[in-house]
Amino acid sequence: MIEIKKQSFSEMFSIYLDKRMLKILLLGAISGFPWVLIGSSLSLWLKEDGLSRSTIGWAGLIFGVYAFNYLWAPIIDRVQIPFLTRKIGHRRGWIVLMQILILISLFLWSIINPTENLALVITVGLLIAVASATQDITVDALRIEQIGEHEGKSMAAGAAMAVVGWWSGYKLGGVLSLFSAEYLQKIGFENYWQLTFLILGVLIILMNIGLMFIKETGSLERQNKQKETDRIISSNFKEENFFTQFITWIGGTIGGPIISFFRKNGFSIALGILGFVFLFKVGEAFLGRMSIIFYKEIGFSKTDIAIYSKTLGWITTVTFTLLGGLFVIKSGVLKAMFLAGIMMASTNFLFSFLAWSDKSEILFVIAVIFDDIAAAFATVAFVAFISLLVDRAYTATQYALLASIGTAGRTTLASSSGALVDWLNGDWGIFFILTAVMVIPSLIILWLMKDKLKFSEK
Repeated sequence: MIEIKKQSFSEMFSIYLDKRMLKILLLGAISGFPWVLIGSSLSLWLKEDGLSRSTIGWAGLIFGVYAFNYLWAPIIDRVQIPFLTRKIGHRRGWIVLMQILILISLFLWSIINPTENLALVITVGLLIAVASATQDITVDALRIEQIGEHEGKSMAAGAAMAVVGWWSGYKLGGVLSLFSAEYLQKIGFENYWQLTFLILGVLIILMNIGLMFIKETGSLERQNKQKETDRIISSNFKEENFFTQFITWIGGTIGGPIISFFRKNGFSIALGILGFVFLFKVGEAFLGRMSIIFYKEIGFSKTDIAIYSKTLGWITTVTFTLLGGLFVIKSGVLKAMFLAGIMMASTNFLFSFLAWSDKSEILFVIAVIFDDIAAAFATVAFVAFISLLVDRAYTATQYALLASIGTAGRTTLASSSGALVDWLNGDWGIFFILTAVMVIPSLIILWLMKDKLKFSEK
């Protein structure tokens, strides 16, 4: 196992001042913002239209598409978008196309009543999730390509900035969503959520304007490597025809990254990595899926949630994401992963205290702050962990694979979160205790394989 080179605090913070980090920050925001739409905004919209907790929880299954975007990641790497690729580049072309689909989806939501057309609402939400999951493939690739292959410290700092950007898009988007809905509701609009989605569309347009200032690099080199892989595979065929060309394309774009991952780590360790990645954030996802419903049920308004959970939470998350990045560099990614797991479990107990007490703004603020601190450390450590595991020859596809498997655990299992609360007869305290112990299996897996992991710092 390769040890991560330790850096001083001043050296690490100086890396954050690199102008490339601002571009990575924007890419993170572009990636995080759609989660506001199909997460808290959709959940609260359905809640205020009278739908049950179980229905809201199961609606979260649309997040499941993030778990499978690795399946089409090689296609995103190779297929060019007509007109857009030629005008603005391969990576940016894909991002802009997906952003256009999200804008269309928001317009459709603005004219739909969920109580009358729940299936259509969920279908549009699924379209947003597919577009968002697809753009994430390109966003991650474009983010990695902003940093040179041998700039290890900058790559680590870029991972932290990507997380800050993601949470910025998620938290600040949530603030805009909640404040807009609250204001429009107070001045008498019955379709206040539908109008809110149109307002959120403006933010998407602004993000795309900023995207035009991010340049693409390495496109020609990537295409040459793809062609070289194709030539190696095609050399095994005696003749060239449509069938052999198809097999060559499949083998080069899909088979190569998967074979490389298992060959590098060994079959048992590779399976252990996949199991750990799948399970690590399940408890956090159970809490996150139901948290806004919990806040609403114990008496907090949308404005309270916006101020404490979104605005204050964003400040906390940004601060401790940067500090979390420092901790990963100074102490190593494995120690950071164990600490993050313990922190996630510990902070979930605070929500049990909040559930079993009278409505307390102080306890609410404490729970939210510590939850955001734990989430910040966990996310930075997790991004660094999977970034160290990928083969640079297949960065985009392998990163998409590992990130998707992590998302699979958070989305598919956490979809039953609402049903679990109902099964517990609304006992939120027990629910949060259960979410705390959900991290234990993943930490056991990590402990068993910690001495056999093969990291690459590049």
